[in-house]
Amino acid sequence: MVTERRLGTEDNPDIIDQSKSVNVPAEELSIDAPEQTFEESMIDAMEITIGDEEISFDEPEEEIQADIPFDANLVEYLDDSILGSLSNKLINSVENDKESRKEWEKTYTDGLKYLGMRFDEQRSQPFEGSSGVIHPILSEAVTQFQAQAYKELLPAQGPIKTQVIGQRDMNKEMQAERVCEFMNYYIMNEMPEYDPDLDQLLFYLPLSGSAFKKVYYDAAKNRPVSKFIPAEDLLVPYNATDLLSAERVTHVVSMSNNEVRKMQLSGFYADIELKDSEQIIRDDIDKEIDKIQGVEPDYSDDEQRKLYEIHTVEDIEGFEDVDEMGETTGLKLPYIITIDDSTQQILSIRRNYNPEDPLRNKINYFVQYKFLPGLGFYGLGLSHMIGGLSKASTSILRQLIDAGTLSNLPAGFKARGIRIRDEASPLQPGEFRDVDAPGGALRDSLMPLPYKEPSNVLFSLLGLLVDSGKRFAAIADMNIGDANAAMPVGTTVALLEKGTKVMSAIHKRLHYAQKNEFKILARIFQEFLPPVYPYETGSGSREVKVQDFDQRIDVIPVSDPNIFSMSQRVIMAQELLTMVQSAPELHGPQGIYEAYRRMYAALGVDNIESLLVPPADTTPQPVDAGIENSGLLQGIPQQAFPEQNHEAHVEAHKTLFLTQAVIMNPQLQSVIIAHVMQHLQFMANQMAEQQLPPEVQQQIQQQMQQAQQLDPQAQAELQKQIQSIIESYSSPILAQLSAEFLQSVQPPQQDDPLVQIRQQELGLRDKEIEMKNQQFMAKEEQDAMEKGAELQLQQQKADQQAMIGNEKNEIAKQRLQQQAELKLVDLQARMNK
Repeated sequence: MVTERRLGTEDNPDIIDQSKSVNVPAEELSIDAPEQTFEESMIDAMEITIGDEEISFDEPEEEIQADIPFDANLVEYLDDSILGSLSNKLINSVENDKESRKEWEKTYTDGLKYLGMRFDEQRSQPFEGSSGVIHPILSEAVTQFQAQAYKELLPAQGPIKTQVIGQRDMNKEMQAERVCEFMNYYIMNEMPEYDPDLDQLLFYLPLSGSAFKKVYYDAAKNRPVSKFIPAEDLLVPYNATDLLSAERVTHVVSMSNNEVRKMQLSGFYADIELKDSEQIIRDDIDKEIDKIQGVEPDYSDDEQRKLYEIHTVEDIEGFEDVDEMGETTGLKLPYIITIDDSTQQILSIRRNYNPEDPLRNKINYFVQYKFLPGLGFYGLGLSHMIGGLSKASTSILRQLIDAGTLSNLPAGFKARGIRIRDEASPLQPGEFRDVDAPGGALRDSLMPLPYKEPSNVLFSLLGLLVDSGKRFAAIADMNIGDANAAMPVGTTVALLEKGTKVMSAIHKRLHYAQKNEFKILARIFQEFLPPVYPYETGSGSREVKVQDFDQRIDVIPVSDPNIFSMSQRVIMAQELLTMVQSAPELHGPQGIYEAYRRMYAALGVDNIESLLVPPADTTPQPVDAGIENSGLLQGIPQQAFPEQNHEAHVEAHKTLFLTQAVIMNPQLQSVIIAHVMQHLQFMANQMAEQQLPPEVQQQIQQQMQQAQQLDPQAQAELQKQIQSIIESYSSPILAQLSAEFLQSVQPPQQDDPLVQIRQQELGLRDKEIEMKNQQFMAKEEQDAMEKGAELQLQQQKADQQAMIGNEKNEIAKQRLQQQAELKLVDLQARMNK
């Protein structure tokens, strides 16, 4: 016998499959040896023809693996012994996973019994016909939560909104809008299971504490699917803490034989013969759910099969992980392995990682929704937290009803000899029945049992238990609307937080899980859906879809994690509107418009734009230089923009600056200079970019290209570095431009008008002083002249007097001389005598 190893598929039929064998008689076996060396025969597979059969020897293992498609079903390429060993190992692991959560299942089952949706009328304990009513505290809490969360997590416009990661610009904003519009459209229109599955998930969640979504691409439906999985149908190991780190996640799938056959024919499952399926054994949870619904399984129906879809990591022989040198590393690789429970045969083994991922991380398809975090992998629900209160409330309620029943229909003892007609039937209101008493008073022959009325203590205790459960489940009514209208906003918000702490925390956990679900869905949209939008977009071509899902846009739920009910949202919006209306000057038209818009949105009003007139856009826009000059003359600061003709604007503002009205107003001069400096800065930046050396320009371009792949913080740091380089070149240019402008707008040397007036006043005073000086000098001259004339007269008089004196002196001298001469003559005469 020669074994044929044909690994081929329809796409590659030349690969040999290990599972086939052909019995060939030895005498019919002929081998035409090719003219090759032994080494060449090891490289090129030898082909041997036996009749109509073509036989090839095994290729090296590395070449065989290289020829197997990455997404192929590896069951077709593995020996039965390997498959059997792997199946036994995984089935045992799944059974251990089931056993490890028995107590969780028991608590969940007990909680389902006290949901109150099934009324037990045939109770014989403590007496025949006793009450079987169940207190609705648990069902009320579940219903309230489901109604609130369903409306919040799936609004009419769609559950998804987007936000831009990193620096915002117009292109990213339009991209975010397109992604949000497309994902909401697809969820609300192309995925009909999303709405009912989420609705059902939110009902299961508070009961079990955990619920799951499986998000994947369904090749049969040719679209993404987000499927609800009850907690009882998803198994993890005992030591698992979350879905990402769990080494084994098992999805228990119930599938009809026809559906399994369809998957086999499509090539998704291996085309192997499966025995008739055994009757599926239902666990306690499934049985209790069937009782609540009032249905029973049809035990004659053997059309359903139970499959285990196991997302695990394994080191499969023949497909080991190898390093760059071709040596096995011993690393377990992620696989999705599907096993039929009844036959324990493996239907498919598929790789569950990205071939380009060097770390071989598994691809996650599951999302866990938790009601309360719990103490391990599975969350805790209301069944776990208030199940005891529900059980005690039900017991007390039944006691109260039974006590009332026994009090209204008492029983007791009667004397043996007394005979009552129709004693087996109870007395009807207004009926008198004949009694045969042997003698004595009738009351002496009858003794009723001492039944008590319903206990007030039990009634009070029931109210205490119910209030405790309601406070925990946060289903008590919020009495914020009955409060004083003048209550401060802070007090109102504090009351809201106090009454909704538990539910707000639960809603935040739902928000986190839904965000993870949307991220998986966005990845599937990017990988599997066509690269064009199915409709005309308003902000780009239809072909931009493949670029839109490029991880620059974060997909988040539209719901607010801090608000979980419409009443809470309305109260918050109303308080916001009151605050805005109390100080409209602080918020402006845009703030008032936004407050009213949020109020209408909280009330659920459609088409709000038809009710509200949006305020005029106050965002500064580039305008002409003349309009800027008009605003500057009014003292209104203007804004320069990079795309303007800065040189023309500077010239226009320079002309305005030199007008007499601006020259006379220093305040306007400062406003104009501040605006011109903006234009000069843009001019300097443009001139600096043109004057940058080629190597610097190339460096900046490379850095800008790298910035698109960095995180926002790194982008900001890189932008600062680029700006610093440009500033080092633009600063000297700005200094030169500023000096030239300031020099050009220097007006002719003119004094201030006040100074001129002062100078005129001083000139007049100088003239007056000069006139007075002239008058004084003239007077002084006149006085001097008069005084000179007088002095001259006096001099003349003096001269005349001197002359006269001289003459008198001369005359006197002459007289004296004559007298002397006479005396001399007389003396001489005397002497002569």
